[in-house]
Amino acid sequence: MSLVTGRPGGEAVPKPRRAGGARPPAARAPRGGRRNLQGWLFSTPFLALFGVFMLFPIVATLWMSFTDFGVRDVRRPLGAQFVGVDNYVKLFGDETFRTALFNTAYFVVAGVPLTVVLGLLVALLLNNGIDRARTFFRVGFYAPVVTSIVAVAIVWRFVLDPSDGLVAGLAAELGAKAPDFLGSPAWAMPSLILMAVWRNLGTVMVLFIAGLQAIPTQVREAARLDGAGAWQELRRVTVPLLRPTLLYATVITTIGYLNVFEEPFVMTQGGPSNATLTVSLDMYREGFNFFHMGYASAMAYVLFVVIMGVTVLQLRLLKDNTR
Repeated sequence: MSLVTGRPGGEAVPKPRRAGGARPPAARAPRGGRRNLQGWLFSTPFLALFGVFMLFPIVATLWMSFTDFGVRDVRRPLGAQFVGVDNYVKLFGDETFRTALFNTAYFVVAGVPLTVVLGLLVALLLNNGIDRARTFFRVGFYAPVVTSIVAVAIVWRFVLDPSDGLVAGLAAELGAKAPDFLGSPAWAMPSLILMAVWRNLGTVMVLFIAGLQAIPTQVREAARLDGAGAWQELRRVTVPLLRPTLLYATVITTIGYLNVFEEPFVMTQGGPSNATLTVSLDMYREGFNFFHMGYASAMAYVLFVVIMGVTVLQLRLLKDNTR
């Protein structure tokens, strides 16, 4: 506290402090620069890893998409011939790529609503309808998410096998014959969609359970007191309050299905007759089987633009409804 002399005898008189006991701004030591420096120092390991393993590959892939980069250019990447937008022009004239794009759209349009709706139904049952063994069912539905795709493929190949599979056995008991699910162009993609829904259902279920538990119980009780039935409560109370969770679940499921690769790669290798060929699988084949890396890079950026466009569209449509 500063002192001034003002009393008789030279006594020190305390100088009044500012309101709230705060010191003058000049008395505070500037710490912004030090904090910024500390923040950058702590961020340096992440920034270095991000730059080497994420930013550099992204920029290199963009450059490669405008070249004829191939296996001959691996040792001299800067020597690849610049071809401009030829890869992109060739891409949209490629019938195989158009088939892959259609198959990917089919996978998303059929798989995303099914995954989200079933995930919501399972979450509602586990949150409200089932009291006993609730943890067991939650673990059971989530187990496929953390299970190896190879193990999942083995199980589904057994289930869908046209001669000795589980479905074939059930069909034989009913006097019918099961189709060749993975060998038929008409059945292969629906079979993979069913497998993907089963495998990803647990993630959506966990998100919706978290959203349901965040809804205040007083809101539901008020709806019941006003005479709302189960369907009205779900439609007018639960779903509107779950819109942020619904938005997040829909967006991440759509992004995952647009990038679908593991299911067709392990189960069908894109067959039969390219019926299950997706953009990610076509990109892999062009880049690592045929070594057309510049062409595959162009595919990657087309898929990136599609994902960004679909994501922005979903955010605008669903976010407007949350206001």
